Amino acid sequence: MNNPSAATATNVSKIYGHGDSEVRALDNVSVQFETGKFTAIMGPSGSGKSTLMHCMAGLDEMTQGSVTIADIDIASLKDKELTRLRRDKIGFVFQSFNLVPTLTADENIRLPLLLGNNKGNEEWIQKVINTVHLQDRLTHRPSELSGGQQQRVAVARALASEPAIIFADEPTGNLDSRSGAEILAFMRHAVSDLGQTIVMVTHDPVAAAYADRVVFLADGKVVDEITSPTSEQVLDRMKKLGS
Repeated sequence: MNNPSAATATNVSKIYGHGDSEVRALDNVSVQFETGKFTAIMGPSGSGKSTLMHCMAGLDEMTQGSVTIADIDIASLKDKELTRLRRDKIGFVFQSFNLVPTLTADENIRLPLLLGNNKGNEEWIQKVINTVHLQDRLTHRPSELSGGQQQRVAVARALASEPAIIFADEPTGNLDSRSGAEILAFMRHAVSDLGQTIVMVTHDPVAAAYADRVVFLADGKVVDEITSPTSEQVLDRMKKLGS
């Protein structure tokens, strides 16, 4: 029996330009992401992976189609309601970190909670901080942290508020392999043992193998998927897609 859907895209298209110059970044994409599952999105460069994630998180407007998060149609929301939904229901790990430069690491991690006037689950927050090894960096501002440390703050921030769904865009992209494996193992644990829902864009077959399911995009369309993937299966499928 399938779990309920944490997020669903139905016939979503994202079109840039007109006529001969038209580019379909997403071309009639329909996909569901189940609650309590870890899904990876993969595909060649330019396949629409990040565009799909941005449209589903309400960070980019789709040209047509619909997206629901926790049974809420995001297109029906006013700007203020969409901001509240993103703050309360969605965790997002950006490829470029998007940390607030004037805040400490600890304040950045707690920012979604502070904006919502919510203290959060302190035991969970401390577990997140410990897992990404930030205990001795909590008073540092982003300019005082390495790129890898900033990415760890971004991952911790997404997990800290225990949202309905987390969208992660290359979450281990700036981490060394050991730190990356620890983050992926924690994300896996957050899904398996704590019921979190994670959707991750990645180009790394090893990272994708931590997921329950891998969805493959090519030319703005969903072209394949694998459940219970191994890194070898993922690599083989990516080679067939010409990546």
